[in-house]
Amino acid sequence: MDKFSKTISIRWADIDANFHLRHSAYYDFGAQQRMEILEQTGLTMQVMQAQSLGPILLREECVFKKEIRLSDIITINIKIAKMKADASRWTIQHQLLSEENKCCALITVDGAWIDTKKRKLLSPIPTIIINALNAFPKAEGFMLS
Repeated sequence: MDKFSKTISIRWADIDANFHLRHSAYYDFGAQQRMEILEQTGLTMQVMQAQSLGPILLREECVFKKEIRLSDIITINIKIAKMKADASRWTIQHQLLSEENKCCALITVDGAWIDTKKRKLLSPIPTIIINALNAFPKAEGFMLS
């Protein structure tokens, strides 16, 4: 997959007391987009539930660059920046762009996979996960370790 992006309009519910996008909405947008791309690769919520596995975040960071306000239209691009060869650990980046194609924010998450029954990191990693993450668009300088 060369590109995975989504264009959205900022809603009233996304705004904070300073009349711009509330900080937690950025993370919500990132999480939604990660689940949508996993669904598109075949790693659906139903598959994860049936196999007792799920993604878990170890770190989540957002660098805010330009205000986003009510009714703004933004495009969110997602790319994988780093991944272990067995897909057990990964770093995903989300770039939020204005209609003028200016970067408003960059979300970076580091994650792994959890066995939802044992509540431990998943090992070994099933092929469906490896295939899903390999299908992600790659960031410039993508690193496989």
